[in-house]
Amino acid sequence: MVKTIGNPLSWAADAAFGTGRTVGAVAGSLGSELTAPPATNKITTTDIRNALRKGVNDFTTFRSDVMFLVAIYPIIGICLAVMAFDMARLPLLFPLAAGFALLGPIAAVGLYEMSRQREAGLQVGWGAALSALRAHIIGPVTVLGLVLLGIFIAWMFAASLIYNMTLGPQPPVSVGKFIFDVATTSAGWMMVILGMGVGFVFACLVLVISMVSFPMLIERRAGLPVAVMTSVQVARDNPRTTAIWGLIVALAMALGSIPLFLGLIVVLPVLGHATWHLYRAAVPPPE
Repeated sequence: MVKTIGNPLSWAADAAFGTGRTVGAVAGSLGSELTAPPATNKITTTDIRNALRKGVNDFTTFRSDVMFLVAIYPIIGICLAVMAFDMARLPLLFPLAAGFALLGPIAAVGLYEMSRQREAGLQVGWGAALSALRAHIIGPVTVLGLVLLGIFIAWMFAASLIYNMTLGPQPPVSVGKFIFDVATTSAGWMMVILGMGVGFVFACLVLVISMVSFPMLIERRAGLPVAVMTSVQVARDNPRTTAIWGLIVALAMALGSIPLFLGLIVVLPVLGHATWHLYRAAVPPPE
C-alpha cells in the first residue's frame, strides 16, 4: 500500500490515538499479572557482601555511563545546599542531606535495568537505563516514586516543626551561632535527638516499601501493590539483614554527601547496582 504524507487532521488523530494507547498501557500497568507476592528467600550478611561486590563490579564495568547518568543527582544536591545557606533555611540543611537517602531508589531505577541486562548477557550501554522507562514500567514506578517524594516532603515538614519546637521559630543569626546552640544547649540536643528519632522512622518506612519493589517492577509485570507487598514480606522475614542493609545505605549516603554531595557520583551507582543483586538473592527469577 502506498503511503502518503497525510494532513494535519490525520496527524492529530494519530497522535491522539497513540497517546491514548500509551496512557492506557501505563494505567493498565498499575495492575498485576500476579495475585499474591512470589515466594522469597532468606537473605544473610553473605548475600549483602555478595551484592556489594557485584555492585562494585557493575560500577567499574559501566563507570563512564553510570557517572554520566547520576551526575544530575549531586548537582541538584549542591543547588539545594546553596539555597539552604540562607539563614532562614539553614536548620534544614542537615535534614535535606539526610533526606536524599529517601529518594535514592528513584534515582537508581536506570541502574537496576543496567544490572538486569548485564545479568541476562546483553550488551549494555547508557541507553539501557532509558529502556527502563517502558510503558508497563513507568506507571507503577512513577506512582511509587511520588509516594517516596511525599515521604521526603513529610520528613522536611517534620524537621521544620522540630526546629520550631526547640531552637526556633526565629532563624539563626549566623552559621557559627547555630552550630554553637546545637552543640551546647539542651534545646539543641533535643532537636538532634528528636530529629534522629523521627528521621529513623521515615528511613525505615522507605526501606521496607522500596527494598525490592523497584527492581521487581523493572523485572516483571508485578503491579505496584504486589511489588510493595513483596518488599514488606522480604523485610519481615529478614529483619536483621534488612536492618544491616539499611545501616550500610545510610552510612554510605552520609559519607557520599559530605563533600558537597559529590561522593554520591560513586556511592549511588554502587548501591543501586548492589540493590539489584540483593533483590535477586531475595526474590527468585520468574519461571
